[in-house]
Amino acid sequence: KRCLQVRSCPTGYRSRERPNHVKAPEFPSDAPFSDQQQAWLTGFVAGLSTQLAQLAADNPNLKTEQANQPALHVLFGSQSGNAELVAEEASAMASGMGFKTTLSDLNATSMAELEQIEQAIFVVSTHGEGEMPDNAELFWEALAATTAPRLDQLKFGVLGLGDTSYDEFCQAAKILDTRLEQLGASRLTARQDCDVDYEDLADAWIAGVLPLLQDEPAAAAASTQTSEPLAKKKKSQWSKKNPFVSELLENRLLSGANSKKEVRHYALNLAESGLTYTPGDALNVVPENHPDLVTALLNQVGFSASTEITDHDAPLGALLTSQFEIVTPSKELIAEITARSKDSELRSLESSGDKRAKDAFFWGKDCLDLLGIELQQRLTVDEFVALLKPLQHRAYSISSSQRVHENEVHMTIAAVRWMENDRQHRGVASTWLADALQLGAHSPIFITQNNNFRVPEDDHAPMIMVGPGTGIAPFRAFLQEREACGAGGKNWLFFGDQHEQSDFLYREELTDWLGRGVLHKLDLAFSRDQQEKIYVQNRMLENSRDLYQWLEDGAYFYVCGDADRMAPDVEDALLQIIAKESGKDLDTAMEYLKTLKLEKRYLRDVY
Repeated sequence: KRCLQVRSCPTGYRSRERPNHVKAPEFPSDAPFSDQQQAWLTGFVAGLSTQLAQLAADNPNLKTEQANQPALHVLFGSQSGNAELVAEEASAMASGMGFKTTLSDLNATSMAELEQIEQAIFVVSTHGEGEMPDNAELFWEALAATTAPRLDQLKFGVLGLGDTSYDEFCQAAKILDTRLEQLGASRLTARQDCDVDYEDLADAWIAGVLPLLQDEPAAAAASTQTSEPLAKKKKSQWSKKNPFVSELLENRLLSGANSKKEVRHYALNLAESGLTYTPGDALNVVPENHPDLVTALLNQVGFSASTEITDHDAPLGALLTSQFEIVTPSKELIAEITARSKDSELRSLESSGDKRAKDAFFWGKDCLDLLGIELQQRLTVDEFVALLKPLQHRAYSISSSQRVHENEVHMTIAAVRWMENDRQHRGVASTWLADALQLGAHSPIFITQNNNFRVPEDDHAPMIMVGPGTGIAPFRAFLQEREACGAGGKNWLFFGDQHEQSDFLYREELTDWLGRGVLHKLDLAFSRDQQEKIYVQNRMLENSRDLYQWLEDGAYFYVCGDADRMAPDVEDALLQIIAKESGKDLDTAMEYLKTLKLEKRYLRDVY
């Protein structure tokens, strides 16, 4: 594909014949245009130049009106896409109120640029154990440094997204808010920390903070520019509050008979939904709790499914089935059980303040296990329900390309099951899909965009993908997408699991892609097939020279899967490779990795 390049004149140049003259387009020698077509295009560009110049002359107030718009930067740190979506909505609302808005992720903002910003809204999610999301990590490193500049000119507000089930709830937003104040910035309003049901609270906070950022002249100008000051960017009609009910088309076991895992491939019907997705996005499943657990809980509390609960429209059985989280106990329920417990071990853990030991005690226990603990005073059914958290959707990396499967969306999910207290426990959505839904049954779903995890825009850029286990999901989608687009860039996949015979997910597809040249390199690491355990990071180190050369050739490096062990081990291996092959020290390798992150060529989807 060839593009016609129109080159503008050097800054400050003015033609004697015509103001704001644009130089004629320069055609490459092999441009697919005849002499007549080139002459027409040259005339078209010249005419367009004249019209633009006349437009500017006829509207002398245009630049003044733009200059009078209050400038607002909406900066976000987002791991899975939620904070970015909120930031987009904030930017749209601000534009509707007359602001000249700039929307960007935090890593794209340097300290020198931050020194020049006078008004900003920060929308930040918390990742892992209180960490900044990947696209805010480098920004935070610079802001937290002793060399960070004073920000006395900045007026700001911070909106945090998090999950109260984690101890470090909204920690990223909290430390950002504090650090901005330490550097002299002026807080416009108190930080807002949002739980998983963030939409209404986030919208209200944004609607409240934007007027605080307007001065009177700008507010007066804005009132004449729009009749809908809180207009939002158009979104899909399907969301967490209004999911699309999709038919289950396929439920196929991927793992072999001797596998210790149960990994399944699912396909859901999108026909007539209008839902669209891009490889890298997540599919959100709205599940129900397992009926066996619901029945056991009803027996434990001693009430029937039809029992009416204060301040709720549905009876107890329906609430426990589809509205409340009963597999993962809330922190509030754990605290109340601990306070009322007769269990000497639990009381001693609480008094010792040993968080690790307390977490180990409650690990793997669901609400039924907690209600089995002997208490000094039993919870009433109303008290129990009041201590539960709302049942949340579960997000899964999409494992298909819509270019290939126009009316379908695919997922690759391991069913989670474990034993505790001599009773089988089940993950909520993974076993609801595996056990409860038959082919033709329906599941509520919606899609979350993740612009932080995308196939390169350049079809010729190489890709290196590291996705052991179910981490392969988005890379199956990536490879489908690249093949459908006819992308010329090379593709290299590192995949691993326990045993090749039983855990080689999508074996037939991968080997077919390899044979046809869609996949150029495939390195496998099956950890339990030999005495010494071998993982994907070991295969990376074995291919050190080639991997570094791919990076030098502009490759994008992707990681998907376990955030606790795999992802850090892969990053350590990558740093070793960069240091070894570049002949530099580890500090220089770190700078190389930072550059990859800034160029958005090192991307992770980890959980």
